[in-house]
Amino acid sequence: MARLNDDAQWIVLMGFIVSFSLFFLAIVLNQSTVVGQTTAEAVSEFPKEDIRGVRDVIIQSAFMDNEVTYTNKTHVQNEIRSLSKSRRGSIVDFSNTTDGMFTYINLHYNNGVTSYNESWKYP
Repeated sequence: MARLNDDAQWIVLMGFIVSFSLFFLAIVLNQSTVVGQTTAEAVSEFPKEDIRGVRDVIIQSAFMDNEVTYTNKTHVQNEIRSLSKSRRGSIVDFSNTTDGMFTYINLHYNNGVTSYNESWKYP
């Protein structure tokens, strides 16, 4: 740059500044689209329908009763746990208690990505 005059040096210097700023803006815009994409994927990975299905079956099983031994209710609840583990790859743990007129259900769902806990009371 020793042979260029002062005006030419400023033009070359401004060209470098503009090119570096455009390069920086391109990197920032690229990263912002990646962040938006991963956020949208995280929202779509929430297993809403799986949780709803398991929740409905658990609530239905809480009201099952076999007046003699309660073996049907226990068998169904064990099947819920084993099917959710084998078909969905998720751990489902729940407990239900009846206290007078109220039935309480505590539900825990975990598929390795999403953990969901719920306490449910009827009526």
